[in-house]
Amino acid sequence: MNAEIISIGSELLLGQIVDTNASWMAQRLAENGVNLFYKTTVGDNFGRMTGILDSALERADVVITGGGIGPTQDDLTREAVAKVTGREVVVHQPSLEELRERFQKRGFILTKNNERQAMVPEGAIVVKNPNGTAPAFMVEDARGVVISLPGVPFEMKWLFDNEVLPYLRKKFGLTQTIHYRVLKVADIGESAVDDRIGKLIADSQNPTVGVLAHPGQVDVRITALANTKDEASKLIDPVESDVRALLGDHVFATDDETMASITGGLLTEQGKSIATCEDLSGGAVADAVRDAAGPLFAEGVVLNSNTALDRLAVSGGEKPPFADGESRAKALSRAIRSLADTDIGIAVHAFAEGDQRTENLGRGETYVALSTSDGEEVRHVRSAGSGRPDRQRAALHALSLLRRHLLGLDK
Repeated sequence: MNAEIISIGSELLLGQIVDTNASWMAQRLAENGVNLFYKTTVGDNFGRMTGILDSALERADVVITGGGIGPTQDDLTREAVAKVTGREVVVHQPSLEELRERFQKRGFILTKNNERQAMVPEGAIVVKNPNGTAPAFMVEDARGVVISLPGVPFEMKWLFDNEVLPYLRKKFGLTQTIHYRVLKVADIGESAVDDRIGKLIADSQNPTVGVLAHPGQVDVRITALANTKDEASKLIDPVESDVRALLGDHVFATDDETMASITGGLLTEQGKSIATCEDLSGGAVADAVRDAAGPLFAEGVVLNSNTALDRLAVSGGEKPPFADGESRAKALSRAIRSLADTDIGIAVHAFAEGDQRTENLGRGETYVALSTSDGEEVRHVRSAGSGRPDRQRAALHALSLLRRHLLGLDK
């Protein structure tokens, strides 16, 4: 079966709130083997609401709406669903009586607009909402089923798990699940990943293989449809082996694992302490390494000028001036390791070019240096910036260099 989610509310289009409901429902549908091909957001406009509902019923077996079933004049979902399915809007008497009792128990008077919450499309299956005043409802149309849920997240989630999923399982005989595994890749970009595993992506059917890029990281998602999670995992296993064979040690983590958790485990296992020094990344590297190393993280220094950086180098026994960015980064990694008395020192030294306004892949040069008693390793990145994506990328490069060092891999 195919489903479509329609999120209703002008506040969503205005950016006043973030639609977390749709993503949550999408995950729950996938877990139960339901294909979701469309998610749509529409404002509180009757004409646009009926238009998108009509289109959704032409392409989906189940249409799930979220929001628009409250007491105010702009809550138009019940009327829109009734219009599209050729029904009248009627009062559901049991819901109205329950509303009155609830209001009386709280010492409130049920106003006329609150009575609207007891109105549903004629012939709808009314679903009690124990966590709110507006009941949900389901309309079984010749083209498909429309399920209308409240927009309040805790109300929606309870109804979805306790009423909607049991209904869908029974009506459509749901027996399958969609399960996925994510392999996380570092040190090569999205296009390079695609070049290596492109044939797997193009030829994949069940499981399917997809790629998603993040700053400094690429996710390879392997998704399988099967009767059980265990069966899906068995379908995924050989495809994962193929991906790993093609991407090699660039794959650093799976699913909920992160670069921080992986490097943190290695530091703990080897008992290595660490300290950091950085400039343009503004503390992002220290935050990442602290998350990874925990009590093994001794010190993090953030400096904003070459003068301050050279002062640190001098205090660590180095002798400026330095020939270039790489030599300064090496010297800083040695200096911070010496001053903090740690096993490992990491320095991230970056030069941004010009007056940058970009937040991602700013022009410049970044040098990541790692120092131990055996010497230094350096990674050169041909971008530099203070935007959040660039800071995340710098932190990931630092952790990736650390991971490869701890595993004895080439940098």
